[in-house]
Amino acid sequence: MVSWRLVFSTSILATGLSCFTLGVLQSQHSDAAARATYDAKLEALRTEITKSRRAEAVVPAGTSGTFPSRVDGDGLLNVAARARMVTEIKNELQSEMGLLPVHLLRDRRSSFVELYSSDNLGKTNYGTAGYLGGGYFITVKHAVVALRDEDERPTSRRVTSVKVMFHGKEVPAKVVDTGDADVEVHNGDWAIIKTRTLDLPALRVDSAFGYDFAEPIFRLGNDYSKGIILSTGYVGQRTANGLVTCLTDGHPGVSGGGVLDQRGNLVGIPIGRMQGDYRFSFILPIRAEMLRKLPTYEQPEPHATVAVDGQR
Repeated sequence: MVSWRLVFSTSILATGLSCFTLGVLQSQHSDAAARATYDAKLEALRTEITKSRRAEAVVPAGTSGTFPSRVDGDGLLNVAARARMVTEIKNELQSEMGLLPVHLLRDRRSSFVELYSSDNLGKTNYGTAGYLGGGYFITVKHAVVALRDEDERPTSRRVTSVKVMFHGKEVPAKVVDTGDADVEVHNGDWAIIKTRTLDLPALRVDSAFGYDFAEPIFRLGNDYSKGIILSTGYVGQRTANGLVTCLTDGHPGVSGGGVLDQRGNLVGIPIGRMQGDYRFSFILPIRAEMLRKLPTYEQPEPHATVAVDGQR
């Protein structure tokens, strides 16, 4: 006879095993359902991303920029538009930074020559002259005419010869007009000299240059008689006697040279410096009266490749 305790224990054990088996099966079923749902959502997400990429043509790219070479339906820049944009950017940078194209500086440099004058005391002075065409040059008066001494006593000094250097050779020059200066660093300290016609590019003159404060300028002159050398600087202030102060090198020999604006036009001539200070110099602005003795002065055409602030 089977004991009731054995039957009871067997029944409990069977019930427990059944419950455990049902739990495992339910868990597996739930996991399978969850996995199926996850896989379905993941597949839907992949499908959506694929559609988005195809629609928007999204591709990974670096940060370097390239210009399109043609116009398409999306309004991309063409070659001409690209060239215009590049030119505008260069001009803006040039204007803001006070730059002048190197090729233009080289071209303007060839318009200036070394100037030498001798006097009756056996002394030779050197300076600079800028070519205006037709054999005419502009320079400073004190380089070609003996002015008063610093102590204002009459001087016995007389300039007996004036010459300019052209291709390594001396070319005689004569004075044809001067300002009314009787001392150096004066608003009448200018002169026009003439040689035979030389094969040099003529300078384009701008007598209306405003000399605004901090305007960038370029000076070309026979620095220390070492040839035509470039110096850059900025406009300072106007003086009571009609000159303009500037921060450009005022070394001996640069008097009579050229002060250029950002378009390469001749706007003034350096005529002196502050005593003892080679960085603080004086400019004589170009005036129309300085060209009065030139028979038919014609402005050369502006340089074809010069552009500032979008102008040519």
